[in-house]
Amino acid sequence: MTFHCGIALLRGINVGRAKRVAMADLRTLFEELGFTDVRTVLNSGNVVFGSPVHAPAPAAAAIEEAMVRRLGVAARVTVLSGEQLGAIVAANPLVPQSTDHARLVTFILSDASHAQLVAPLAGQDWAPGALAVGKDAVYVWCPDGVLDSQAAAAVSKVLGDSTTARNWNTVTKLHALCTARG
Repeated sequence: MTFHCGIALLRGINVGRAKRVAMADLRTLFEELGFTDVRTVLNSGNVVFGSPVHAPAPAAAAIEEAMVRRLGVAARVTVLSGEQLGAIVAANPLVPQSTDHARLVTFILSDASHAQLVAPLAGQDWAPGALAVGKDAVYVWCPDGVLDSQAAAAVSKVLGDSTTARNWNTVTKLHALCTARG
């Protein structure tokens, strides 16, 4: 599968003192890998880029390898096409009930089969929050904050480091950047 707009989500960089990566260095690394129109979003491992040839899985592997070789940082990377991110955005059933998009968390599934692992969580009562499982993402509404969310903790426990999470504000910002590229 080829795509014009890609999104790379790097897990666990620039959180605390470990795995510090300057966004300028990250942009340079992506450009050296042949990606174009590279843009970092926030300081937490979100990159939007253009690519006429790389499929998401091989692109993620190339980025992970280059980060270790060139920056000395190991981090799991999930790459999505703009179309994949658009489908994740369109499928979120919790948007209408969330009053603060910073507390609406999207766990991006690195493998669609992982949805089966978290499916049992969707049947539980997470009030006052909520949890929904989509094809490529798990959506968690955390009205009392992410750190106090039992639902978010349960998803993290089940999926471990095979997922990365972003709040809805970040997800929609990344989606808007891809959409603007056409």
